[in-house]
Amino acid sequence: MSTGTTGWADPSGKPPGDKTAAARKREQHGWYFYDFACSVYSTSVLTVFLGPYLTSIAKAAADPDGFVHPLGIPVRAGSLFAYSVSASIVVAVILMPIVGAAADRTGRKKPLLAAAAYTGAAATAGMFFLDGHRYLLGAFLLIVANASISVSMVLYNAYLPQIAEPEERDAVSSRGWAFGYTSGALVLVLNLILYTGHESFGLAESDAVRICLASAGVWWGAFTLVPLRRLRDRRVAPDGDGAVGSGWKQLMATLKDMRRHPLTLSFLLAYLVYNDGIQTVISQASLYGSEELGLDQTTLIVAVLLVQILAVAGALGMGRLARVYGAKRTILGSLVVWTAILVSAYLLPADAPVFFFVLAAAIGLVLGGSQALSRSLFSHLVPRGKEAEYFSAYEMSDRGLSWLGPLVFGLAYQLTGSYREAIISLIVFFALGAVLLARVPVRRAIAAAGNPVPERI
Repeated sequence: MSTGTTGWADPSGKPPGDKTAAARKREQHGWYFYDFACSVYSTSVLTVFLGPYLTSIAKAAADPDGFVHPLGIPVRAGSLFAYSVSASIVVAVILMPIVGAAADRTGRKKPLLAAAAYTGAAATAGMFFLDGHRYLLGAFLLIVANASISVSMVLYNAYLPQIAEPEERDAVSSRGWAFGYTSGALVLVLNLILYTGHESFGLAESDAVRICLASAGVWWGAFTLVPLRRLRDRRVAPDGDGAVGSGWKQLMATLKDMRRHPLTLSFLLAYLVYNDGIQTVISQASLYGSEELGLDQTTLIVAVLLVQILAVAGALGMGRLARVYGAKRTILGSLVVWTAILVSAYLLPADAPVFFFVLAAAIGLVLGGSQALSRSLFSHLVPRGKEAEYFSAYEMSDRGLSWLGPLVFGLAYQLTGSYREAIISLIVFFALGAVLLARVPVRRAIAAAGNPVPERI
């Protein structure tokens, strides 16, 4: 078990060197830019282009019954993308606890963040080479990129308790999400211009899609330089163990340690359940729109662009609501809205872009806020000195253990051939998640973790 920690050296709980607000703000501004860098992957690649494009490649390679056979396994072409997302999360589950433990043991989050970010950015840039029947290459690059962003987010999120005072965290976390949605919206505008005008640029439609995919990797890599310059590592007390060699031992120690904080685990369980639904809606929305509702790619891009624009306002607005009503109540309210969104999606008529835009607007208003407030609420539940370890568990809930939703979604389509049946099944994640979250006494959980309890939480 990691002994101590990570720079929480003085009795006030402030990391050494963070004595001034100016130093803290500088790191916060650098921290925001990793959301600005990597969110383009989540929006342009995972949410908009890759699902429909990889599905079209798989269908082109499918047998007369509509199946492809990766590794000899019969898979309906329309389920390949969902299964690949699920597989990427299994890889992430294996890697994230080891990386989190290594970061806390060595105190060197930045080199690990750089390695994860640039592995993901390179895999995303490599999507330029997806054409013809290369569905296996597409599935492989998706698995690498999606696992890499999950690992990088463990390290990114673990900085939050170190760069923000307890009363700042809701606002800082929400601003990070707002930066991410701003970059996602900006790049989607550029994608929309290129995609709709591909003929005037002398490009085939598939070429425009491949450029949009690859450019997200270039953007991710370029803007990662900002946080790598501004964030700093904290020194830790040496304990004589090698970080990598003791990764699994550290994981077991972390899990044992987390059993000492059952209320923190209760929150993680609730978050795991409802966030599984959120992540599945995000990753499968374009596939649902194109395959079930018959919407064209331009409509999907505009809809996701609407999500990005409203998500900025939603993240900031829900941050303000949390200051009045508390983070827990605000998150619970957002889960009610998510449930209504799924019912509306199930009932949505085909070839009705206006209704799809209304649905996208509703998603935008709750998406950023529900995720940002969950992250900031969890930061209060982390014992000092175990930030990366505990955030690896959080990230497993955020991205890492969100494999069940895509798997259920893919299985439902494989069995029924209908994406409507798949989308309505996700309601259980939001309903059960809300019940579990409502049962968590967050004030007692914060105190049990040894942290000061904010006036409003």
